[in-house]
Amino acid sequence: MLFTVKFVGMFRTGGVNKMKAFVSWSGGKETSLACYRAMQKSFEIRCLLNMVSEDGEYSRSHGIGADLLRAQAEAIGSPIVQRKTTWNTYEEEFKKAALDLKKEGIEAGVFGDIDVQEHRDWVERVCNEVGINALLPLWKGERVELLKEFIQTGFKAIIVATNSDFLGKEWLGREINGEFIEGLKAIGDVDLCGERGEYHTFVYDGPIFKKSVEFIIGKKVLKDKHWFLELLPN
Repeated sequence: MLFTVKFVGMFRTGGVNKMKAFVSWSGGKETSLACYRAMQKSFEIRCLLNMVSEDGEYSRSHGIGADLLRAQAEAIGSPIVQRKTTWNTYEEEFKKAALDLKKEGIEAGVFGDIDVQEHRDWVERVCNEVGINALLPLWKGERVELLKEFIQTGFKAIIVATNSDFLGKEWLGREINGEFIEGLKAIGDVDLCGERGEYHTFVYDGPIFKKSVEFIIGKKVLKDKHWFLELLPN
């Protein structure tokens, strides 16, 4: 039976047995903070699950290079499972991957959703159908507090994609810090955490990392009204 654990803060449990979990991984700030909170809750993170494009070159969600995500996982010290998919086959391939992980003893999946009910409904339904527990550590978190926690715990990230309807290419490469938060507030109609797809991030260091991810910043590319910053493993 599915149960959903909702975290409202970081705390530790006194239990002996740790639930084994994977993290639904995008490489961005919410998935990293969700992973961190799950670790604080004493869940045992066994791997990262990352869905990539059908050619295997880029992450399906953020457009980050698959090789850079592998470098990120190596810096964290965690195995990464990358599954090729189209948007049309995303759910089918995600379920197959979750079932394979379940066979290896993994009992739960960690997701970085904040408050988009449609996303939570999908997560809970899909996990329920494969017999995996759905964990949403950030659910209903206040935007500014989540960003402050991300920064204050030592995570480091840059913007790698923007929706041009909200943010221009000048935002690409900006660090997630206090100045960034104030800059978004000044704009107005932008979700501070980018929950409507206003921007996406790449996390390269923080408390879940054993070392920083080394990368080279490449060119800025406009595609389908979205700006992307090319990052290459160093």
